[in-house]
Amino acid sequence: MSKLYMMVTITNRNAKEKFKELYQENGHTVFFGTPGRGTASSATLDYFGLEATEKRVYFSVVTDSMWKKLKRALIIRMQIDIPGKGIVFTVPLSSIGGKKVLQYLCQDQEFEKEEETTLKGTEHELLVVIANQGCIDTVMDAARSANAGGGTVIHAKGTGVESAKKFLGVSLAAEKEIIFIVARTEEKNQIMKAIIEKTGLDSKEKAIVFSLPVTSAVGLRMREEDIED
Repeated sequence: MSKLYMMVTITNRNAKEKFKELYQENGHTVFFGTPGRGTASSATLDYFGLEATEKRVYFSVVTDSMWKKLKRALIIRMQIDIPGKGIVFTVPLSSIGGKKVLQYLCQDQEFEKEEETTLKGTEHELLVVIANQGCIDTVMDAARSANAGGGTVIHAKGTGVESAKKFLGVSLAAEKEIIFIVARTEEKNQIMKAIIEKTGLDSKEKAIVFSLPVTSAVGLRMREEDIED
């Protein structure tokens, strides 16, 4: 049985190609990158002898065996455990919207499906929607039709999208919008279903979606029925 994780890589922009090469050489071919910026104080940077730099953030899906393989390569080859080299971490996935999407995101990784939810008893989930550029409104309309609240959007560029036709039966554009939506756990499935049905692979949005468990959350807007309870 295999577990699935969202792997997040944060590195200096001048090292992004080295990370991409390392991942691809180890059979990890599908990930989505977006620019970022570090917030370390000048005192911290001076302590480690570092300069403030622009960052690159990569999002991808890995199995537990792939993570162990990449983790070893990151330590040995990229010296990731030395300050200033970057950081890579994983978050367990709850579900992925469709078998084809699973095959696409995990291509060339050995995977044997286990039960869906990794963490039990969570009240909220983070839905991650990856769609073609310029399709934010239609994706959010689909999500709101299933009672979702608002979302947060970042622009990203996909790597490995040229293999999408093999796994998904469609061609994908490299430029992407990644939309983060926090939803109630009991409403997650209906929101994911609405996104897939209205803006999925058969539409111009070509949206794919997966979810991660949220262990705790504050600041979510309360609805009228919650206030009345």
